[in-house]
Amino acid sequence: MPDHALPARGSLRSRGAAAISCLTLRQISAVLPPERAWGLWASRQIIASVMDTFGPSLHGIEVEPVDVRLPDGRRVVGEWVRGTGATEGTPTQAIYYVHGSGYALCSPRTHRRLTGWLARLTGLPVFCIDYRLAPKYRFPTAADDVRAGWDWLCTEGGFDPAQMVIAGDSAGGHLSVDMLLQADVPHPAAMALLSPLVDLTFGLARAREVLREDPAIRAADAARLINLYCADADIADARLTLDVAGGRRMPPSLIQAGGAEMLQSDARTLHADIRAAGGTSELQIWPDQVHVFQALPRLSPEAVPAMRTITTFLTEALQQNAVRAVG
Repeated sequence: MPDHALPARGSLRSRGAAAISCLTLRQISAVLPPERAWGLWASRQIIASVMDTFGPSLHGIEVEPVDVRLPDGRRVVGEWVRGTGATEGTPTQAIYYVHGSGYALCSPRTHRRLTGWLARLTGLPVFCIDYRLAPKYRFPTAADDVRAGWDWLCTEGGFDPAQMVIAGDSAGGHLSVDMLLQADVPHPAAMALLSPLVDLTFGLARAREVLREDPAIRAADAARLINLYCADADIADARLTLDVAGGRRMPPSLIQAGGAEMLQSDARTLHADIRAAGGTSELQIWPDQVHVFQALPRLSPEAVPAMRTITTFLTEALQQNAVRAVG
């Protein structure tokens, strides 16, 4: 769906939800200290409750936990999520999902409604990596776990990288791009990112915040959360400050963000940088939508067409690669 096909305004329901979030979630996130165990615990409970309450149904999905080790000893933990009506037999195509979290909050469990919906819509199995969270595990643990999951899928998992796609949201977007910038990583057929985090200094987000408040969280509070992961690292490290424009060309990409969120500036920057590096990218800023609105169809009716667009993009990329392989 090209940009001109997006609605001019968000639905009344989604705009109302954003307004309520400004009065509730934004205020709560400002007083919960992520540096304190109780504050982080409370934040995790709130996010899990929001995802469960306003996410899509879990009906029609099957979940298979994974906990294995690669021959080199790296551990891979995550879960396969499949639609119950998926084609029987050994699949040859799959989706690798890297969930968001601020590196500290979420898990495959919190995102199961979203990954399950993606599995039902595409008919493909979705593997969601359960990377280790801050503050117990700091940079580059999450990035290393994401890489281990991809390596496992491409080797022991038996999948051709060209017959897989990567999807992720928020910090999962940063982790996905970091991995794909590495020279020895085989690229997937395509990448779809939902509200990707790019600038870990939150400079882009702060500039956007001057124009419009994010309904869910202040840039300063989000930066405190991210600092749990990056505190011991130099933010200028190439694995944290990603040189997308001057780096390896990304696979064909679809980037979606909400018009009400501060990370729309990150999405715009990533889109431009992918193109600057010679890649193809489509950017969609959905008017008046909150961060990762696609996970909240009971709050935002726009989640449905947005997810259909993602589904079409990913499945068409896989179909094109399959045709090339046969040819």
